[in-house]
Amino acid sequence: MELCDLSAHELALLLRQRRISAVEVLESSLKRIAAVDGRPGTLDSAPLDAEDRAKVHSFITLTAERARAQAEAVDRKFAAGEDPGPLAGVPFTVKDIFCVEGTPSTAGSRILANFRAPYTATPVARMEAAGAVMLGKVNLDEFTYGSSNESSAFQPSPRNPWKLDRVPGGSSGGSATSVAAGEAPLSLGTDTAGSIRQPAAFCGVVGMKPTYGRVSRYGLIAFASSLDCPGPVARNVLDAALMMNVIAGADPHDSTAARVAVPDYIAALEQGVKGLRIGLSPDYFRITYPNLQTGKFEIQPLPPQIEAAVRRAADLLAKQGAEIIEGVPMPNTRFGIPAFFVISRVEAASNLHRFDGVKYGYRTPAPMTDLREMYRRSRGQGFGAQPKLRILMGMYVSAAQYSEQYYNRALQVRTLIRQDFDRVFDPKGPYRLNALLTPTTPTTAFKMGALYGDSVLMQYADQLTVPANHAGVPGISLPGSLDGEGLPIGIQLLGADYSEDVLLRIGRAYEDATEMDVWRKVLPQALA
Repeated sequence: MELCDLSAHELALLLRQRRISAVEVLESSLKRIAAVDGRPGTLDSAPLDAEDRAKVHSFITLTAERARAQAEAVDRKFAAGEDPGPLAGVPFTVKDIFCVEGTPSTAGSRILANFRAPYTATPVARMEAAGAVMLGKVNLDEFTYGSSNESSAFQPSPRNPWKLDRVPGGSSGGSATSVAAGEAPLSLGTDTAGSIRQPAAFCGVVGMKPTYGRVSRYGLIAFASSLDCPGPVARNVLDAALMMNVIAGADPHDSTAARVAVPDYIAALEQGVKGLRIGLSPDYFRITYPNLQTGKFEIQPLPPQIEAAVRRAADLLAKQGAEIIEGVPMPNTRFGIPAFFVISRVEAASNLHRFDGVKYGYRTPAPMTDLREMYRRSRGQGFGAQPKLRILMGMYVSAAQYSEQYYNRALQVRTLIRQDFDRVFDPKGPYRLNALLTPTTPTTAFKMGALYGDSVLMQYADQLTVPANHAGVPGISLPGSLDGEGLPIGIQLLGADYSEDVLLRIGRAYEDATEMDVWRKVLPQALA
């Protein structure tokens, strides 16, 4: 086993004991990246060849020299008897939607290809202040608009380490692949409709969406400001807790960052699940898909292997003392995607107005005498198809003549989804749940190109994750098993506001119960 295959908490312990150095850890990660990653995503990339199809392609920008300087600084502090922080020497990657001073911050878009951020996002700054070593910026769907990571302007886009012809999920695909392929034990991603949890499920790693406001959004290039949540992608629950201890908390730079006390997430892990009430909802065991021929919605059951993984998890938790509550109603879950289509597009259209080719980013090289023409051409050439679709739809549904029909109704649906969660988590209500146990995704990782270009069907990959974003509640995806093709199955825990500690606690109990399962010993294709 190489150093890069160790978890974050294992590395942190060995580093603190001075049995290894931060530079040695970094070199191991860089060696793994060189072996499995291939060429980074670039604009106007050459067509894929056989070698490209056999590589993971997590990165847009590898910051090896910056990382080396950070690792050397950690080693010097240890040598001087100083404490560099709880993540000292541990490598991590950053989804390229976060600003990092002096580095390209592209959002996966041509329009920001040349933008170098003048400041660093709070979650990244907190990771570095804790001694973590930033390896670089990883790929994503353009402006986070997608569920497969195929929409990035920087190609080749990431490929799933478990089967290299499958998508890694999105939009935090590069975060999930960098962790799953052993390039880094930790990654910082964002979740707007499931963009941490869905790729975590597809790639067999742990991904947490915190409560909205638990982690600062300062320095995050916004998609939908009322839905975006930064959070950790990690190898296991303990590593996710370690990262949450570092990044969570109020921030004077972000008025939406909650001024709520942050518990010690690691301390809560060993408390077990005895006495906890964990719910199963039939509304999370069926999927509502639009029939594009009839225009009607059709209800379909989950694949049996996915439902079986969730029910086995419930059985294992019950054996440890949890009380499993069947039949929990979440009737508005199926409306999460239609509401998201409207709300997210309106917010995206608003946020994208700032990219006009004037202050920073791409500007058309064509000579222009008319300012409006310069705007149109710069935006037309700089934005890919997905941002354009969201701008057009967002402007349409928010127009005065349509806002009541679409946008206001979507906000009402969002309120109903929130009420579903309030009812089941109410400590004085009929269910009194501590957590809801569900599948993370309706399928395992699909083939690259299978859904790309179909915005509707692609979005429905997030049907089981998006309700938590509407409600603002926390969720975590855990590896649950492998399907018949050897692809990871994700299981999801959802909780009340600021109950990340409870979700991590349940997740750790599930990990302990499945520690010896054969599927946990299987390596991804990229590492086999």
